[in-house]
Amino acid sequence: MTGPADRLRPDEEEKTIAEESSSLWLLVVSPTVWAVHFAASYAITSLACVKFPDLLGVGGLQWIIGALTGLALAAILATALRSWRQWDFLEDYDHIHHRPRSEDRHEFLGHAAFLLSVVSFIGTVYVALPVWLTGTC
Repeated sequence: MTGPADRLRPDEEEKTIAEESSSLWLLVVSPTVWAVHFAASYAITSLACVKFPDLLGVGGLQWIIGALTGLALAAILATALRSWRQWDFLEDYDHIHHRPRSEDRHEFLGHAAFLLSVVSFIGTVYVALPVWLTGTC
């Protein structure tokens, strides 16, 4: 149940909807970066190993994938930092979002985006590991 204290004025409601809309986009940034990194890594590897094996070599491929991984991890970390700030856990140590209030929804979206960023970070590292550990095509 919502009481009078939980209700927002129309201008506050519009601001809240705009913030939640940007939070929804924040949810998909890290997994999208991971997916693009995955596709680009495999495409570059297939081109370097099958089509143009003499052009780059394994060392060049490792550096290209390393640079691509660095960019992807930087984007994921930036998203994680922004979602961590939105989650606002350290300020009030409130990790339970059980009320239908805009603050709880906003913090929950930050929490979900942060966890997706953690999973995406791990996935991106695991995509790049074979190129660095095997040393062959």
